[in-house]
Amino acid sequence: MFSCKPDYEQAQKRLNAFFNHEETDRPAAFITYSKANPTSFTHKNHNSHEERWLDFDYQIAQATHHMENTVFLAEAMPVFMPNLGPSIISAWAGGPHFFGAETAWTEPCLFDWENDNAFIDTNHPLAKKLEKFTRMAIDAARGKYIVGVSDFHPGGDHLAAIRGPEALAFDLIESPDEVKAKLASSYKEYYPVFDFYVNLIKEAGMPISTWLPVTSDTNMYIPSNDFSCMISKDMFDEFFLPGIIDECRHYDKSIYHLDGPGAIQHLDSLLSIAELNAFQWVPGAGQEQIRPWHDMFKKMLAAGKSIITYPQNMDDLRFLMENFEPKGLYVHLWHMQNENEAQDMLKLCESW
Repeated sequence: MFSCKPDYEQAQKRLNAFFNHEETDRPAAFITYSKANPTSFTHKNHNSHEERWLDFDYQIAQATHHMENTVFLAEAMPVFMPNLGPSIISAWAGGPHFFGAETAWTEPCLFDWENDNAFIDTNHPLAKKLEKFTRMAIDAARGKYIVGVSDFHPGGDHLAAIRGPEALAFDLIESPDEVKAKLASSYKEYYPVFDFYVNLIKEAGMPISTWLPVTSDTNMYIPSNDFSCMISKDMFDEFFLPGIIDECRHYDKSIYHLDGPGAIQHLDSLLSIAELNAFQWVPGAGQEQIRPWHDMFKKMLAAGKSIITYPQNMDDLRFLMENFEPKGLYVHLWHMQNENEAQDMLKLCESW
């Protein structure tokens, strides 16, 4: 089905078991290594970050080179996501958009609730560019690898982008009705965007994925709310939980991006969402990935939610093996040095 993933169908069955929190003989595993004697790739010098981000031919050629020179073992999927930054739909709503070396961001554009013109416009020039980028990627990837739905941050993160996080924090106290109305209207603007890209990728005969290289043979996405680290559990439950529940109902499969210790206060609320399938836990740069979160992982698994984990070394992996059953786990492992190391790692996972 995909030349970069000849065992796609077998791998997808195990990913389906991960989403469904089903019994399995080993966890789903992301294991990759570089092919011997890789082909060379000529990097291009660009005059600015923006020029590089918008050079779609270059971005796709670089992605194709990576896919064709990497072996994707176990449940590792060859996914390329056309990306113009995590706040791109906020740019479509009128926010000034900037491209940096590693990421892109949108600055606020909604300064007065009485004069709200910040509506997601699918005719915005950057909206047209993302569609072009995605169509070009699909054409290049067809029969080789998978194209993911781009990185949209609807809901609370969208409002934080167009309003500014500090202003939005005050709004929760001073303008609660306006916040709730804007959340509702922005979701109505967002869902057709998501559905458009899902259908575009489905029509190309590809599964659905995004910035997390986990695929689903039905609709799948990554709800999140990084702004939630700034607010109390009560405010999260009142303002943002209903929208996340609605997102999980709109997506057939969902993985919540739980970002940092400040978000843990909302875990019980998130665990109550019946339609939510899994969590991706990110403790923050430089933090331990596995051991300190043992009790939290146990709680997630006991609630019937699966987890994407990121063991950084063999000690982390053995800790998981000693303390958890494989059911509901996805271990995203570091890039292996060669085929022998990758096969040894797969055998270790199979001995779970």
